[in-house]
Amino acid sequence: GRPGVHVRRGRLWCVQSRAVRAKRSPFGPKRTMRPAPKSDASTLGRSRSVVARLPARTASLTRSKFTGLGARPGAWPTFPRNRRSKAARKVSANESMDIGGRVEGTSGAELWASEGEPHPLGPSPVTRTADGATSAVNFAVVSENASSMSLCIATVAEDGASAPEILHEFPMRRTKNTFHVCVHDIQGAGPSGLVYGVRVEGEGGWETAHRWDSARVLLDPYAPLVYGRRQFGIRDAQEGFQQRAGSMFWGAFEFDDPSLCSFDWGKDYAKPQTRWEDTVIYEMSVRLFTSDESSFLPEGTRGTFEGLRQKIPHLKSLGVTCVELLPIFEYDELEFRRFPNPRDHMTNVWGYSHISFFAPMSRFAKDGGGPARAALEFKELVRDLHAHGIEVVLDVVYNHTAEGGDTKPYLLSFRGIDSSMYYMQDPDAYEQMLNYSGCGNTVNANHPVVTNLILDSLRHWVEEYHVDGFRFDLASALCRNPRGTPLRNPPLIGAIAKDPILSKVKLISEPWDCGGLYQVGSFPNWDVWAEWNGKYRDDVRRFIKGDPGMKSAFATRLAGSADLYNYNRRKPYHSVNFVIAHDGFTLNDLVSYDAKHNEDNGEESRDGSNDNFSWNCGVEGPTSLEAIQQLRVRQRKNFHLALMVSQGTPMVLMGDEYGRTTAGNNNTYGLDRRMNYFRWDQLEGDVEAKDYHRFYAGVIHYRRGSPLLGRSEFLGSRDITWHESDWENDESCFLSFTLHGEAMGTRSIYVAFNAHDYWVENSLPRPRDGKRWHRVVDTNLSSPRDFDAEGARGIDGAVYRVAPYSAILLEEK
Repeated sequence: GRPGVHVRRGRLWCVQSRAVRAKRSPFGPKRTMRPAPKSDASTLGRSRSVVARLPARTASLTRSKFTGLGARPGAWPTFPRNRRSKAARKVSANESMDIGGRVEGTSGAELWASEGEPHPLGPSPVTRTADGATSAVNFAVVSENASSMSLCIATVAEDGASAPEILHEFPMRRTKNTFHVCVHDIQGAGPSGLVYGVRVEGEGGWETAHRWDSARVLLDPYAPLVYGRRQFGIRDAQEGFQQRAGSMFWGAFEFDDPSLCSFDWGKDYAKPQTRWEDTVIYEMSVRLFTSDESSFLPEGTRGTFEGLRQKIPHLKSLGVTCVELLPIFEYDELEFRRFPNPRDHMTNVWGYSHISFFAPMSRFAKDGGGPARAALEFKELVRDLHAHGIEVVLDVVYNHTAEGGDTKPYLLSFRGIDSSMYYMQDPDAYEQMLNYSGCGNTVNANHPVVTNLILDSLRHWVEEYHVDGFRFDLASALCRNPRGTPLRNPPLIGAIAKDPILSKVKLISEPWDCGGLYQVGSFPNWDVWAEWNGKYRDDVRRFIKGDPGMKSAFATRLAGSADLYNYNRRKPYHSVNFVIAHDGFTLNDLVSYDAKHNEDNGEESRDGSNDNFSWNCGVEGPTSLEAIQQLRVRQRKNFHLALMVSQGTPMVLMGDEYGRTTAGNNNTYGLDRRMNYFRWDQLEGDVEAKDYHRFYAGVIHYRRGSPLLGRSEFLGSRDITWHESDWENDESCFLSFTLHGEAMGTRSIYVAFNAHDYWVENSLPRPRDGKRWHRVVDTNLSSPRDFDAEGARGIDGAVYRVAPYSAILLEEK
């Protein structure tokens, strides 16, 4: 199920530009930089001014003449603040202009510009003052089709009472397809001082593939930080909101703060580097995890990176080894409120709508701390998760951005810089933007410039923030050419798989898109990519709820989906198994509702998936009938046990460990309210929730402790025995098997699932001499008898009665 709207995420910053292999950080230089000029006559880069080539003494004399006009030797032409004549707008970036002006920066210094360099992309420090402060910053932006571009430097109001005010505009020199300029005497700039954007002009209107608008200042795709509104979901003056046009987001950078630029990862710091076969993934939202008041966090800490950091002990006790964070790139959570519409009451809490590919979500900083603070706190979160042995995988949305389609577009960045380069388009169609994302546009990911952009973004998150992997939203959309035709060997996917940095982290695809391309088991993988296994979800749901004819499919999914992944050098763990994910029912709702109830979303419940394979166990929604309540708890246990005994990589959803419900809404992307939050009061105060959490966490820890349940190779005939003689019986909803532990020097395990509505007198396989079966799990029993990690209860006799809609796990010892 896709959000009935868009998704967002989109800004970027170069981590390791292909053209410039110098390793650098967006927060602090990691390369040798030129010292600050000792003479005012010195210039940076290749200045076009003749003064720069004069002897120092002559240049010094000449400078007095130029400064009388408000210019610097070697200075690049500028547009004074907010005054751009028609003549100025028509001046090419390749032409010289004898205008200029001294512009006072935040430190009282005079801003001036030289032409700069075309690499690296984004902002980068070039020189420093004697005390180490950045004194000059180079800016470079790519556009194949723009005719001119200018850099807008703006000042930020200290009290946030107004939007940034453009201080100066510098025309940018063009070298091939890159526009660039270097701004000097910029010390003191950063999120608390200066921000920037670009103004772009080009030929052709909407009858072409271009979407130019020189009245709009655009976000640099490589900006390392983004400056916008301060508090999550609360409009303020500094975002400069205008109805329909939307909010303004500015590029920002921080090169001088040692706490961020030289972040202390710790003396004994090391990444967990958990093996795939030992991984248990916990999918979660930063915003929703701690926003509820029952988290007992300070109000300014709820729903932030710091809020999550303070709840790490919960994740540790649960037993998960990896958090998969819903999008944490900068996005506009109020995108649905730009103009009156049926969804203008909603706030985007999932974040699938980037405006940047490089910047952490600034409003995930505690107390509205801003972009640099968000970057610092995200690093602190990753560091502390790693200290507890928990990896960090980011859910990334490179398939589309927040800029929408040609109907009610949102001009923020890529669209105005070079729409035909960044987006897939059909120039012969009335609405030219191709939409394989369900959100109005599709990123042209296999265009060389865009491919490098995405690669740089990914490397940035690995090298700067130390993340351990990525889950690629609608990854099949990244497998299309500029006109939308599927590619057998998409360049971007192959480049990621072969990259010396990216190939060493966890790579997970969502192997489908909204254009009908479904690649479960066939996603281009180079034996590196794992996949969300949608067939696992569907087959397991159908068997557990008692659908006929599902026994063989269920067995195949339990055994690692060899029909999908057992080829070349692929492994069982390349199947990311899940029953529940963010876009769908919670586990509690899966057993409580037959149909979705999405009325709160404003689309008359038309949004969200209709193919849920759910069963309400007899009553739709909440009920006071004890028998149905008990059945629902059993079914939740059955689903969880099936997931944890399956070969492959299990993934669970935030809140399922206590029974979180969203009242039957299976598409809660825009609901920033208590019904969608993680309820700490229920986890810690409700007896039934605590009992279920005990079972849930216990089974996770049991899986991690058993070498039989996390295999690196597919099962063979010596590894497993299926106790089944009639696979063709469509009416049979009972399945049992034994995982043999002799060859691995461990205890054998017997598992049985009964999806019938009656008891089954089940004959147990004969244990080895001197051994007998001991009960670890019986989902029909109440807590604490439903799970006993030690298996203290021995089974007498050769028959075990398995209750309706229940499952058991026995150990031989």
